[in-house]
Formats: sequence, C-alpha cells, structure tokens
Amino acid sequence: MENAYTKSVFEKLSASNAHETEFLQAVEAFLEAIEVVIDEDDTYQQHAILERMVEPERIITFQVPWVDDNNQIQINKGYRVQFNSANGPYKGGLRFHPTVTQSVLKFLAFEQIFKNSLTNLPIGGGKGGSDFDPKGRSDNEIMRFCHSFMLELTKYVGSDYDVPSGDIGVGQRELSYLYGTYKKLQGPHLGVFTGKPTNLYGSFGRTEATGYGLIYFLNEMLAVTNESLVGKKVIISGSGNVAYYAAKKVQELGGIVISMSDSNATVYNLAGIDLDAIKALKIDHSDRIVNYQIKDEVTKIEEKSVWDIDLEADIALPCATQNEINEDQAKRLIKNGVKFVAEGANMPTHSNGIKVFKEAAIYYAPGKASNAGGVAVSALEMSQNAQRLQWTTEDVDRQLQGIMKQIFVQCQQACEDYKLGFDYAAGADIASFKKVAKQMIQLGIY
Repeated sequence: MENAYTKSVFEKLSASNAHETEFLQAVEAFLEAIEVVIDEDDTYQQHAILERMVEPERIITFQVPWVDDNNQIQINKGYRVQFNSANGPYKGGLRFHPTVTQSVLKFLAFEQIFKNSLTNLPIGGGKGGSDFDPKGRSDNEIMRFCHSFMLELTKYVGSDYDVPSGDIGVGQRELSYLYGTYKKLQGPHLGVFTGKPTNLYGSFGRTEATGYGLIYFLNEMLAVTNESLVGKKVIISGSGNVAYYAAKKVQELGGIVISMSDSNATVYNLAGIDLDAIKALKIDHSDRIVNYQIKDEVTKIEEKSVWDIDLEADIALPCATQNEINEDQAKRLIKNGVKFVAEGANMPTHSNGIKVFKEAAIYYAPGKASNAGGVAVSALEMSQNAQRLQWTTEDVDRQLQGIMKQIFVQCQQACEDYKLGFDYAAGADIASFKKVAKQMIQLGIY
C-alpha cells in the first residue's frame, strides 16, 4: 500500500488481528484496490470511514451443546458476525464446517458488505456458522444441533435486523430445522431466514441462483470481447449447488464443462462430463466424486485438485472454497489457455494468484461481484415474504439476470472512471466502497 491512511489502518488492524489470516487477506486486497479513491478525497479519513469499516459492529460467540445418537454430549462453537448495517439489515449465510473460525467468518462477512451493496438491494453484511460437521451425522443429530444452535442465535436475528441464509453445510434441511426452532420461540416470522424450501415460502430459483448468476456475469464479460460460451471449454471446481447449476447453465448456453471436483478428487473429460451423473452422485445423494461411474475411455478421475491437473480450457470457474487457486495453479491455467476466470466461491483465488491473472491480462471477476446471485435472490425472498407473495421461477430469474447485469455495469463503470482497463476486481471494490462509505457518512456516528 502506498497511501498513508490505508497503510496506517491496515497496520493497526494487523497488529490486533495477527492470527486472523483470511480476514487480513481480504481487507488488504480491498484497501489496495480503493487507494485510488482515498487519494482523491480526504473526506473518508475525516470521518474515520476505513477504521469503522474494517471493524465488525458486533460479533456473537457462543457454545453449542448437543447430544449425539450415542447419547454423548458434544460441544461446538457458534458465531454470528454482524459486520456492517449501513445498507440495511445484516445479511449473510450460516456455514457448518470444521474449518469455520472467527477469521473465516469475519472475512466472509466483510466481503458480504460489498457484495450485498452491489446488488442495489437494501441489505448489510454479516455471516455466521459453526465448526460442526454435518457430514456423516444422522438427521436427528443435525436437528438436535440446529435446535441448540438456534436457541442462542434467536436472540440476535430477526426479519428487519439480521437475516441468515445457507452456506456450506447448511442447506434446506438445516434451514428448516433452524427456522422451526425460531418459530417455536418467536412465532412464524417467515422473513427471518432465506433459502427455505419453497413449501415453507422460500423463493423459487434460490437453489440455482448463485450458479446461474455466475454465468450471467460471465456472459457480460464475454460480450465485452464479442464472444459467447458456445464451444468454450470450462473448468469448474466443486460439485455442490453453485458448481452444478453453473455447469448446467454453461451447457444450456453451448459451453463444454470438462471438469468438476470435491475435496478429495476431480473428474474430467475434454469432451464434456455427464452432468446427470454428477447430479445423481453429488446433489441427490451427497456421494464422493471418486464414485463417479466411468462409462468411456476418456473420462478420468484423479485424487487431486482440479487446479493441479493440466487441462486445456478457455474459462475457469472456481466454485469450491477460499484460497483454492495459488500462484502456481494460476500460472498453470494461463499456460493451458484460460482467458476468463469468474469466481463462484468466496475469495477462491489467493492474492498471489490474482496478481498472476492481472499481469497476464486475464479477464477476472471477483466473487463479491460474480457470485452475488445467491444473496440477490435471498433479498428477493425477503421481499416476497414481507408481501406474503411467492413469485414464479421465471419472474425471479428475470430479476436475477437484471441484477447481475447491473453489477457488471457498476464494475465496468468504475474501471472506466479510474482507467483500470478490465480490472473488474478493483472495479467491484471501488463501486461498492463508494456506496457504503457515502451511507456511513450520511448516517453519522451510529
């Protein structure tokens, strides 16, 4: 960092949060991107905007005791990070996974502030979860955990205050259990959770939204170069809802999905993989990629990251988890012909990998812009619940396409305003920062 103000803010933050590596990584990249804005206006320093923006408004930490099927008491940690409410009620998912820490949730909540702002919908940034692992647990164990988790979290959420949704390890089953507990304690406030099953008045199209939105954003990037998805080979990491529905939309639009993966293995075929088989394996039965049934001689399975396999492709869509692409893996993608990278996960590319993409003039879309489709439809679900309405899948998808286009326009406009070429990562940071900072200044010290 070159700006004295941003540098000072980050140094103080690093000193007090030295152990929170993921959080500091996200903040550092953000501050570097917005330095051009800070350089031109000292108003932000006068109002201490950065100091206030990088500190959560509130963090709730609590224990989650529950009883497993062997009648043994288990203890997990629960968290809710309510980071910034300048743009509206806190909004962000709950993640149940062994890797969950306060640092991970702070980074996710920090990113969520700006992602939510880009949607042009009135939602602030938050995130939460637990180090509980639902894999291998019975439905009854998951229900008991969710009940215990929600007994504490109920005190801090509400349809006009903090509205959680799902994330890794938290799907419609878990959200239903969580809402059931809230309903018993507080009454039937539908809007306190989003991502609910449609028969509990969740939004149609929410399951597909992040994956579809990713491809709608990618299409805008391709259009800048007068290209389309037709005939393009696409590498996708992950095989959950985001990855699967991104892959499905790629195929619908004429692209060729050549890989998908999970935490243990990758399946690939340069002619295209069988998405029906992926759906049956991963979406319908939560099985492992290594059990993908190979029916030809060209499909391969390797027990390694997709980014460590040499695959010639045009487009890469990281849809698994944070920091899955490092510097060497980014170089491998470029060597193998990748020209476009759009993130379906949150911060899946390490900062050194992003640097490689930028130096190679790769068209790169950051997660806070390209994977905002999920939270956008979550906000639409809030609107439907408030109106006691349920829109059709077609209505939701039409609005999603419009929102993703507007997010791209904001990123592109910021790039033009600050002569950044097609650095959409910086464009997304600048556009969202200016909006949130203006709101914070207007609200005063709150």
